[in-house]
Amino acid sequence: MPEEIIRTLSVDGVRYSYRVLPGARPVTEPALILGGALQGMFGWPQMDDHLSPAADVVTADLPGMGGADPLPPGPSADLLRRAVLGIADDLGAPRLNVFGFSYGTAIAFGFARRHRERVARLALGGVPVHIDAVQVACWERARRQLAAGDREGFAATAADALMCLDPERPVHRRELARRYVRRSFLHALTHSPHAADSLYRALADRPDFSGGLTGVPALVFAGEHDTVTSPARQREFAATIEGSRFLTIGESDHWVVLERADDVASLVSRFFTGREPAGGVVTLPRQAGAPAGRP
Repeated sequence: MPEEIIRTLSVDGVRYSYRVLPGARPVTEPALILGGALQGMFGWPQMDDHLSPAADVVTADLPGMGGADPLPPGPSADLLRRAVLGIADDLGAPRLNVFGFSYGTAIAFGFARRHRERVARLALGGVPVHIDAVQVACWERARRQLAAGDREGFAATAADALMCLDPERPVHRRELARRYVRRSFLHALTHSPHAADSLYRALADRPDFSGGLTGVPALVFAGEHDTVTSPARQREFAATIEGSRFLTIGESDHWVVLERADDVASLVSRFFTGREPAGGVVTLPRQAGAPAGRP
């Protein structure tokens, strides 16, 4: 397998890095993977396996994530979009395939809206387009635990808030994913000096998923039992992207990328390489109104 390449960039004096795993025989544009608030450049082995035969795989520690510098005070959406643009320019890539998951969907969607000419295809999973009062209360409890120094309590509360724990709703590898998410939160809080700040921002930010998008082929998918934002809400959001496709993945929740890792990687790979995604995809031909905003 070709050796990966890691490069360091900066935007407004904030250092960040990205990683490239060169594709074996690229047949499509580089695939940029943008994950959750604490998912850095080394957290996507399944994407490496499925995408690298056909595309260069690009992952990143964007500002505020992983080993990058912390985000400066104030709104961060514009800086993060420009950080993604910096990666595209440094790669010398006229266009990218962009996959955003959870927190990363706001960055990916915002980049596609601002720079649609640089996006070949857009895949979004677990889009947190609407957070209800129960979720807000749970995250406020987690925030208080973190502020009080109770890292283990925070990790447990935050992991549970992102998962469907209803035993009547089957979730593949639920307990394995739950333990992994808890450990990931604890590891990040222990080893990253600005992980807590990144989490505070992720909890407090109200990303803008309104306004729709045209001119970019798009696929949106949701776990069948996503309790962060329901599949119905995510489908409403998908309908604001003209000609987009929508898919619900069974026996999974918000952490579909862990519970159905190979299924998600295969789905994204097929979409980015122009192959028809397997079963259950709904095409949404017309652009609908924007979904209700987050409280």
